[in-house]
Amino acid sequence: MTLYVSAFVDELTKMGIHDAVISPGSRSTPVAMVMAEHPNIQIHVHIDERSAAFFALGMAKASQKPVALLCTSGTAVANYFPAIVEAYHARVPLVVITADRPHELRDVGAPQAINQIEIYGKYVKWFVDMALPEGHEHMLRYVRTMAARAVTTAQALPAGPVHLNFPFREPLVPKMSEQTWEYDREAYTKVYTGKKQLHESFIADLYKKLSSIEKGLIICGDMDIPRFSEAVTTLAEALGYPILADPLSQLRSGSHRKEQIVETYDAILKCEEAANALVPDVVIRFGAMPVSKSLFLWLKNHPEIEQIVVDEAGGWRDPTLRIDVMIESNEVDFCKQLAHCASSNVRTSSWLKRWQKANELAKETLLRAAEEQTMFEGKVFIELAQLLPSSTTLFVGNSMPIRDADTFFMTNDKNIRILANRGANGIDGVVSSALGASVVSEPLVLVIGDLSFYHDLNGLLAAKLQSLNATIIVLNNNGGGIFSFLPQASEPKHFEKLFGTPTDLQFEHVVRMYDGQYEKVETWEQFRTAVVQATSSEGLHVIEIPSSREENVKIHRNLWKSVSQEISIFLREGEI
Repeated sequence: MTLYVSAFVDELTKMGIHDAVISPGSRSTPVAMVMAEHPNIQIHVHIDERSAAFFALGMAKASQKPVALLCTSGTAVANYFPAIVEAYHARVPLVVITADRPHELRDVGAPQAINQIEIYGKYVKWFVDMALPEGHEHMLRYVRTMAARAVTTAQALPAGPVHLNFPFREPLVPKMSEQTWEYDREAYTKVYTGKKQLHESFIADLYKKLSSIEKGLIICGDMDIPRFSEAVTTLAEALGYPILADPLSQLRSGSHRKEQIVETYDAILKCEEAANALVPDVVIRFGAMPVSKSLFLWLKNHPEIEQIVVDEAGGWRDPTLRIDVMIESNEVDFCKQLAHCASSNVRTSSWLKRWQKANELAKETLLRAAEEQTMFEGKVFIELAQLLPSSTTLFVGNSMPIRDADTFFMTNDKNIRILANRGANGIDGVVSSALGASVVSEPLVLVIGDLSFYHDLNGLLAAKLQSLNATIIVLNNNGGGIFSFLPQASEPKHFEKLFGTPTDLQFEHVVRMYDGQYEKVETWEQFRTAVVQATSSEGLHVIEIPSSREENVKIHRNLWKSVSQEISIFLREGEI
């Protein structure tokens, strides 16, 4: 058993896995002990399996490298499921390793024995029920091959989780003196991959077509790919197209040119006049579907728009069901090839200027929220754009926080990287994901709602046990704030009980339990001081902002109304 497990772990490291998140358990002892002993693996022990899986997901998301995840048998395996669903949809590479009872103890009433075969169904890219450990050369080569295949499959586009289920018989403690690490050789199986690229003739024909279309848009969703920002902005300049940039596109922050980036499109498209006047003839879309619902409905309700989706992984991420052309090509190379066709000819147009003027008007209006003295949740992102140090990783929770980031986090020259769990869009596991990301990226700031924070309080233990540095900003409106924007809010009889769900929790106590620093802020001056101090200090810092759901809805709607009024006047006057 020791040789078998050692060969597996050793091959994981040769294939590029250097971090493993482990939850304590008996049946997983062989792998856990060998991982802890291997000099090229950093282990991160996380007691709660549900939080552990999200922690590993956050690490893999931030590093863009696969992370190993290990637990014992039984319901521990089931607790990984939410994070695996998120990893699958968000294209995050994980190598999930679950220990299991040997075959003779399955389905006979043995303790901690459940059916783990393909337990994650279609949410993993590959599953294998591993052979029982044997020490002869053929089986050692087998287990190394499985390790190589697992890492390669997890990383292959589209990236995602894989699952290896290891049955172990007792005794479970490996003989550490027998294990060997093969330092003097490379991986047993070398894997070479390449990029998908289009033929030059296709690119030339596509450019010829697009260059004749003035009214075009580039839409960028979640796209955390090196060098994409520079490539897509160069393409936009060559075509004369505005870029509608989701906060997760990584286009709103950085040193790249931003003259053609439109970040207020969600508010613009809430204006019916603008939505009708700014309909393009063609859209080139990169990445996942953006957060904005108004953008989604706009695309869905205009079947005349030709939609071109570029996705090297070949995923059909199109809830509008309006794709006309699917292009499987490396996104950076596609932008470079297409822009190269334009040579030095940079096109300007009244179409582009119209979008730029609309964005300017919307931005001026939305930034009036900076004058709010009440603790308005949207203002948090206006403040953070100014307060956060360059190269901060900003992790944003789901529900209202990511929508406020979309509306109020404007373009800037800082290298602020924005991450979120937008695969399945759940509010669970966000604390753990952010803390996992903090292992890779510092400083890290998480903005999260109170219900989502409550959902993953167990995740705070990682900050204590692993001495992590992170700042968590909790937007506490005492319940599910997003529901106040939805039709359910018009039914007051059962609204609070079913949707508002106030908890009246005092988070200070739980933060102190995990050795974190806690502060509740009542003014913006207190908030600014707290953020600066927290991001320049070590350890866990939690800043709580109490807010009013009713006031929050009122301010949002007034701002959106003002944006619509300003843009309507501009469109009627026909000024550029």
